[in-house]
Amino acid sequence: MEEHPIINFTRGKKVNFFFNGREVEGYEGEPIAAALHAEGIKVLRHTHNKNRPRGFYCAIGNCSSCLMKVDGIPNVRVCVEALREGMHVQTQSGRGELRDNN
Repeated sequence: MEEHPIINFTRGKKVNFFFNGREVEGYEGEPIAAALHAEGIKVLRHTHNKNRPRGFYCAIGNCSSCLMKVDGIPNVRVCVEALREGMHVQTQSGRGELRDNN
């Protein structure tokens, strides 16, 4: 959505960041999860017990579907974490260990 009669959508500048070692791009200040979703990355983590994929779900930081490692810090809720130039974002398992899935 780019236009709305009431809400003003302002985009930050286009920035590059890294997802599992691969350079991708998004807009500064948008949620990391939104930038990943726009890049076609729909799976943000897998559940602990049954290894089920989880994606961009609540977008308000209430669920645990978007926990990722960001700049070395595990369990960051990327649905509410603002994107910055050069960030390093990695997927992790349900227990917080890193995963290698692109």
